[in-house]
Amino acid sequence: MSKHVTMATWDDVPHLSAETKAELLTSIPPWHRDARTKGVPQIGAGAIYPVPESEITVDDFAIPKYWPRGYGMDCGGGTKPTAAVWGARNPDTGVCYLFSMHKGTAAEPVIHATAIKARGDLPGKADANALIMTEHDTEQLIQTYRKLGLKLERADKAVETGIYDVWQLLSTGMLKVFRSLGPWFVEYRIYRRDEKGRIVKQNDHVMDGTRYLVKGGTGWWKALGPAGKPLRRREPFESHGARSGELGWMA
Repeated sequence: MSKHVTMATWDDVPHLSAETKAELLTSIPPWHRDARTKGVPQIGAGAIYPVPESEITVDDFAIPKYWPRGYGMDCGGGTKPTAAVWGARNPDTGVCYLFSMHKGTAAEPVIHATAIKARGDLPGKADANALIMTEHDTEQLIQTYRKLGLKLERADKAVETGIYDVWQLLSTGMLKVFRSLGPWFVEYRIYRRDEKGRIVKQNDHVMDGTRYLVKGGTGWWKALGPAGKPLRRREPFESHGARSGELGWMA
């Protein structure tokens, strides 16, 4: 608790002009560019997702209502924050986009539920950190969120296979992240393993939510109708020229 780390990007340095940045960038090897331009720590083989931010970041855009979407939620407990990450899938290309997130400090469930419902009446998958909550406590907390109006199912907590699913999507260009999700990138930069290969369980709530979101595919995601309610699965695909079965495992 006696250490503090601040990361700064070239955009935080006002005396660097666009021309200077471009000139400097050409002299930096590609594998060093995120560290030199964004302050991303080089954690070598310890990085859980060794995919450069520049390859997964996209500018924000309006998500069409017919795109299926859902969210993954890491329920906090005690002093731990609660986090949720929303994803949407382009039914024509299969590419998924993380487009919104919520991360709040310890608070009453109604506070988090209100923030989550503001994104639409969407399905979610949730779990909690086993180090701070028992299975019984986790189930009771999820039941509380259900009573507050969230459509939650228990997430698949298989950690290593979940990490592999996320890494596969990131490394193949099938998972992109909106540029505006700054807190997501903060966790992504330090999500790592220790010298014994164990995941460092610090400031990883958004990463856990991301894993719950994509574990095992996205077939449970739903499109939104005009009133912000989920559409039946057939409606968005048939009305926009895509048929079930054409989208591979991500359908």
